[in-house]
Amino acid sequence: MEKKKVLITGASKGLGLAISKKLSGEYTLILHASKEENFTSVEPGSHILCADFSDAGQLAGFCKRLKAEHSDTLYAVINNAGVTFDKSLIYQPEREIETMLNVNLKAPILICKTAMKIFNQNKRGVIINISSVVGETGNAFQSVYAATKAGLVALSKSLAQEAAALNEKHEIRVLSVSPGFIETGMTVSIPEAEKEKYLKLIPAKRFGKADDIAEAIVYLLSEKASYINGTNIQINGGLV
Repeated sequence: MEKKKVLITGASKGLGLAISKKLSGEYTLILHASKEENFTSVEPGSHILCADFSDAGQLAGFCKRLKAEHSDTLYAVINNAGVTFDKSLIYQPEREIETMLNVNLKAPILICKTAMKIFNQNKRGVIINISSVVGETGNAFQSVYAATKAGLVALSKSLAQEAAALNEKHEIRVLSVSPGFIETGMTVSIPEAEKEKYLKLIPAKRFGKADDIAEAIVYLLSEKASYINGTNIQINGGLV
């Protein structure tokens, strides 16, 4: 029996890489990165599907290939790819704003559109959009990034309701996951003084590991999580 397929965007590093390693045994993976050379290793049996999501043409081509090549057994989409340029909005170049909007929000929206077409036909499927704690709390010098992540939460809740409206009997779920401060490339550059400030706000008294998120994704994709839908799961060590 052929394994169900799971698309993971931004799978060459950080959370995406950790998620791919956790899922590789149970699913056939469709791994995305902006360029194939970004992959230092690939789980056996995986499909590679590359595109620069800041480029409208490449994004459109990505969605067409996803539908054409993987509709038969596509089970889940994990929209994880993201980018941030941390600076005051006053000084943020418009090209950086456009890149964050395109990669962090427009790309997930169009990938969700493609996935929903497939899932509506198959009557099953799971979409997990990776948001961020800053989508709820906000964060200085990440105004645009935070806005895109808040948008993913609203998108997930709305699509879950749409799936129910369009399908009387279905097994389609859409939800978002909001990691807190996780030890990845995005947080490694945070100054030590800032890290100490954030650690004081986290009851767990540590930053999260990529595997903390990956383990949750494994569960959320499973049948054990079949009643978890249209919500945002916060994984942040108790940060308030």
